[in-house]
Amino acid sequence: MLKIVTDKVKSLRKKSFPCDLPLKEDEKKVLLEMLDYLRKSSNEEYCEKHKIRSGVGLAAPQVGINKRMIAISYSYDDKKIEYCLVNPKIIQNSLKEVALSNGEGCLSVPDDHKGYVYRSYKIKVSAYDLLQDKQIEIDAKGYDAIVLQHEIDHLDGILYYDRIDRNDRFKRKDNAVLI
Repeated sequence: MLKIVTDKVKSLRKKSFPCDLPLKEDEKKVLLEMLDYLRKSSNEEYCEKHKIRSGVGLAAPQVGINKRMIAISYSYDDKKIEYCLVNPKIIQNSLKEVALSNGEGCLSVPDDHKGYVYRSYKIKVSAYDLLQDKQIEIDAKGYDAIVLQHEIDHLDGILYYDRIDRNDRFKRKDNAVLI
């Protein structure tokens, strides 16, 4: 079982290094272990038994590896979303913003940080996907865009609570959608 580092660990705040392609075997192994962790964490009984939290995304810095790799696994609106992305980069984003009405959470952040985390409502991400074994582009909006941006932030040493307005944690923005 992978060990998730907390926001107290300094390496979580460092910018991650790009990966060379093709991936090395140890990088593939870690990325697939990250995906496996997320898949297992969707089972409530498994989480209770192993004393872990449920998650939808995991970035390599969260397991102590400062490389630009993220895994995503969740079901939303009757669709299954899964990626093992290497060197993901946001290549387009909308001016319209989105935030989760209940706020965001993070496997590396044990304490709850209340407030809206505004992100681009629509994004396009370019990355190599290990699961498809090819370079892909992902068009994402709403929740899907939030998850991708949250994980990509980890690769730059940014945590979700860095994006909460400290003066007004629940400030409503005119051009933003709450979901």
